[in-house]
Amino acid sequence: MRKAFKLENLDCANCAAKMEAGISQLSGVNKATISFMTSKLVIDAEADDAEAFAAIIDAAQQVCTSYEKDCLIKR
Repeated sequence: MRKAFKLENLDCANCAAKMEAGISQLSGVNKATISFMTSKLVIDAEADDAEAFAAIIDAAQQVCTSYEKDCLIKR
């Protein structure tokens, strides 16, 4: 399953790169990309249903806030 999300309050390109690397290492994630210019997060994950994908997004949110406390993934 592949989905795109808008990131709010993404202020640092270096932090975006660290977030991308951290999210890519999450269990069940095949690949994650973040575009700093468009504040867009794309996650390609092995999740088969919406509930499993939601768990991955929750974990991705924790990664994001570990680098930028105000950064939010808009669902």
